[in-house]
Amino acid sequence: MTTKPIALACDHAGYPLKEELKKHFDAAGVAYVDYGTDSLASVNYPDYAHKLCTAIQEGNHELGILVCGTGIGMSMAANKHKGIRAAVLSDTFSARMTRMHNDANVLCLGARVVGGGLAADIADLFISTDFEGGRHVARVEMLNQLD
Repeated sequence: MTTKPIALACDHAGYPLKEELKKHFDAAGVAYVDYGTDSLASVNYPDYAHKLCTAIQEGNHELGILVCGTGIGMSMAANKHKGIRAAVLSDTFSARMTRMHNDANVLCLGARVVGGGLAADIADLFISTDFEGGRHVARVEMLNQLD
């Protein structure tokens, strides 16, 4: 489990779901830093993925959550950053497995795909599941070499 605050960011389509996640984290006592956006006004998702990924690369966070309409655009933008392993998730099993086996460090959610309750469950599993290590270390290292 991470010891640093979770990084959060979204585009305009993801803004309402990001706000729901913040309320969920507040109630659960989970620390986070919000990198925007702060409204429904149209913005470019790569800008917000870059802010979040840069903060992870700088060591300010171990894990991040990006939200857009489908999660796909954010994941594409995030995975362009060295050391970032972003996964678009819409179920809890994948949330657990991508942390355990892939050491994913960024969760991407689609606000038009998952509702607030499911998103909260996915996020909880993502941030509370540790990397299993073992046989998966070499595979994650292979991914890192592709950066």
